[in-house]
Amino acid sequence: MNNQNFFLNQNEPNKACLIAMRDILLNFDEDITETTKYGMPCYCYKGKMFCYIWTDKKTSEPYYLVVEGKRIDHPELETGSRSRMKILRINPNKDLPINTIKDIMTMALDLYKNGIIKIK
Repeated sequence: MNNQNFFLNQNEPNKACLIAMRDILLNFDEDITETTKYGMPCYCYKGKMFCYIWTDKKTSEPYYLVVEGKRIDHPELETGSRSRMKILRINPNKDLPINTIKDIMTMALDLYKNGIIKIK
């Protein structure tokens, strides 16, 4: 399934929320590209996995899955049972926390831009 179908096949309010989350990522930096990995919409920075967009199996809540989340200290990021990645939950019934999203994405991108995460 391509990513367009993933977003369009969601029920509201998730559909609008997920599409907005996607737009924020794709417009955040010109070097962010979209692909599919593990059946999920995946976003890469200069070809390196950076972030996913998905929904929680239990709550159906949308979230960003930040690949190098363990390297980011932000109160809104949740570790859960993952060792490397952290998630940022998004409530589809509220306005998107744009500043929080931008803060976290900036911190995540800085890991790549500053050479902490090596880009091929």
